[in-house]
Amino acid sequence: MIGAIIGDIVGSRFEFNNLRSKDFELFTEDCQVTDDSIMTLAVAKALIETDKMIQLSSGEHNKEYYSLLEKTTVNYMQEIGRKYPDCGYGGMFSRWVFGKNPRPYNSFGNGAAMRISPAGFAARTESEAISLSEAITGVTHNHKEGIKGAEATAVAIYMSRHGFTKNEIRCKIITSYYPLDFTLNEIRDSYQFNETCQETVPQAIEAFMEAASFEDAIRNAISIGGDSDTLAAITGAIAEAYYGVPEPIRGRALTYLDDELLAILNAWNDFTGDGGRDRQISRSH
Repeated sequence: MIGAIIGDIVGSRFEFNNLRSKDFELFTEDCQVTDDSIMTLAVAKALIETDKMIQLSSGEHNKEYYSLLEKTTVNYMQEIGRKYPDCGYGGMFSRWVFGKNPRPYNSFGNGAAMRISPAGFAARTESEAISLSEAITGVTHNHKEGIKGAEATAVAIYMSRHGFTKNEIRCKIITSYYPLDFTLNEIRDSYQFNETCQETVPQAIEAFMEAASFEDAIRNAISIGGDSDTLAAITGAIAEAYYGVPEPIRGRALTYLDDELLAILNAWNDFTGDGGRDRQISRSH
């Protein structure tokens, strides 16, 4: 999940000032945490708290678990989100965060994918990644393209974390989600700012596919422009699952989190550590 936060922070200063290059300083005083990180951490909090009440199993309790997860997702996205009113919410989502009766609004915006990385890291099977992403995403982005964008991201994270090769991940994305019929070089000069899943998620996945390392993946994402913080957050989450995150980059990113956000991240690390779900598997697949 820290990969998504890093991508968000690095991309924050380029969202409305796109850079068509991989040559830039990762962190500067102009970088900041945006709604991408806030909502990613809110989803992580929802998963942690849901698991405390009902542990997800393969048996008859699944329906109850996912129903509770939907409720806790709404609860923590609103509770945490309201503490950061100026972090960059879109108009419809802002009304949802501060609304008294939040309902899904048929969105296919890329916010569905930017916040979903905890589902990909928490999932123990591909089908669980899909079910978790659907439950989390549907509380706001219940359009089929919103669901698809989140699901593709969660599945890519799950596969990366569990040792699948890039060729295997590419085949899965192509057969089940998006064609990926372009290269970054082919779109770099023409790709424009776009807030939809269908015009952000494929580009983010391709930025990961063409990368040689975690840092290279972030640089790839920034270099094509567009909705830079969200694109880099999606790319960063997948790249973290595949490559891990270098400690100097991780440490620098943590300095941008306040105490409350850092506490959620630490709780998430405990949740996915030895006392929680299994940690990253060796890449031997």
